[in-house]
Amino acid sequence: MRTVIVFNHPNEGSYCHAILQSVTKGLQNASREVDLMHLDNDGFNPAMSKADLKAFVDHQPIDPQVIDYSERLKQADHLIFIFPIWWDIMPATTKGFVDRVLGPGVMYDHHPRGFGLVPLLKNLKSITIITTMNKPRILYALLIGNLIRKVMLRSIFKTMGYKNLHWISFTSVKSVSREKRVKWLSNLEKRFSKLN
Repeated sequence: MRTVIVFNHPNEGSYCHAILQSVTKGLQNASREVDLMHLDNDGFNPAMSKADLKAFVDHQPIDPQVIDYSERLKQADHLIFIFPIWWDIMPATTKGFVDRVLGPGVMYDHHPRGFGLVPLLKNLKSITIITTMNKPRILYALLIGNLIRKVMLRSIFKTMGYKNLHWISFTSVKSVSREKRVKWLSNLEKRFSKLN
């Protein structure tokens, strides 16, 4: 039972990092193997090069790091993303991971009838997105339209054919009390301690 965590935040003192620690502790309490892809510490390059684009079209990654990430994803039965929301969307490094790693031949293939996509990671039971932002929840929902839900859940993973998708959104992070932030972390640890 392996959970892959794709983490993106360059500051080790961030609330995202505290979330990573709580989620990891919960998963370990559930006796799950945790495979951390720390995009910042790994020096992941989010830019799609000409060679990368050809590899994407050919369904055959060529970058050793992309190949490594792809092989590790095939072993996962749960996938968790943790990142901050900057300017209402994911950071560039997370978007680059989606572009360069979650490609055809790895995450999905085109349907043989020519319409729609077919998921390839047959062991994958669930995908959870965990985000932080300083904007109030109501403003993000009404003014911005919950872009993470639209992009990550609907446009990317639902289109690929994956189900059991979840988004855990922590909002107004800087303005809420320390007690509330601590409670959020405790709830996360408990939640992932029960992951099947």
